[in-house]
Amino acid sequence: MEKSFYTGKGIGVCILDTGIYEHIDFTGRIWAFYDFLAFKRRPYDDNGHGTHVAGLVAGDGTASMGKYRGAAPGCGIISLKVLDRYGTGSQDDVLRALRWIREYRQQYRIRVVNISVGTTCNSKRNHARLLESVEQLWDEGVVVVTAAGNQGPRPGSITAPGSSKKVITVGSSDLLEGRSAISGRGPTTECVCKPDIVAPGSGIVSCCNQPARYMTKSGTSMSTP
Repeated sequence: MEKSFYTGKGIGVCILDTGIYEHIDFTGRIWAFYDFLAFKRRPYDDNGHGTHVAGLVAGDGTASMGKYRGAAPGCGIISLKVLDRYGTGSQDDVLRALRWIREYRQQYRIRVVNISVGTTCNSKRNHARLLESVEQLWDEGVVVVTAAGNQGPRPGSITAPGSSKKVITVGSSDLLEGRSAISGRGPTTECVCKPDIVAPGSGIVSCCNQPARYMTKSGTSMSTP
């Protein structure tokens, strides 16, 4: 990957996921960690999904001699664990995490929030609190980027909070068609076209929750960061 002038240095990126492993590619840049499930204080990731996503955001490629680097390899990482070892979680924990962001975003210079998490949304009413919470963050000047979900490719398959009309919803460019197609697509219940943008999501290599190792994963969670 070519080096970019823009590294995200000085910018805090908050990631809501399964946590984060202290991979060598993140050395010195995990600015904060909060566990909404077990309330452990030291960063950990008992699933691996969150570490993989964090690597796509912020990995600096140290363990791969620069081969696998994230979009913003100089940014600070704020990891909020809202999903368990199976990758499941509750809407209440996500809402608590979003309130945490509003409380601490100035302290940790949070400018971007990555939500590679989604829940099936049949109507805006069913997930009104979730959508209102992410939209409040957006209105306060935080860039919220969220996955389109892996419930596609049928129309109306965008998951919440990606179904919000305000946030940036990302689909997988290589998982939109064919037998392996899973990337969610609109329109939403408000007839909003989604996703807003697409990026590769199939067979993506990023940081693993083991020392100096990488792993491959697929899905809109990988496209989002």
